Amino acid sequence: MFRIPRNALVFVGDGRKALFLRNDGDAFFPRLKTEKVFEDTNPMTREQGRDRPGRVVESSFPGRKSAVEQTDWHDIKEHRFAQTVAAALEHVVRTSKPTALIVVAPPRTLADLRAAFHPEVTACIVAEINKDLTKHSVVEIEKHLMDDSST
Repeated sequence: MFRIPRNALVFVGDGRKALFLRNDGDAFFPRLKTEKVFEDTNPMTREQGRDRPGRVVESSFPGRKSAVEQTDWHDIKEHRFAQTVAAALEHVVRTSKPTALIVVAPPRTLADLRAAFHPEVTACIVAEINKDLTKHSVVEIEKHLMDDSST
């Protein structure tokens, strides 16, 4: 059965928001307290770039042109945000020395975080949970994590 140890760090994030929570309770009755919150303003791609997609002239077929897919600025910014919070998480792990680290994020963000995590951060991870809980309150996050731990 999975429990959240006392003084464990719980990271809850997605491509736009990240919460750093610490368990001030014990393994059986966790009490998560917010330590840091990161939020990124990430408007839709149409609001970040208004240029039309480019065109490419193919040299092997004179007079033929192909369209280039439009850059998804919104998606790029979400990937960069994951790298930013991974660096911040590295700093927190180095300075506060948590007993354990639990990472909660949707699958795509979790993949970005795994790629960006420093080995010191990876060594602290005791659980990874594929869920998007960033829109929930801290109390609701506690309930979700306890529900996951009983299964």
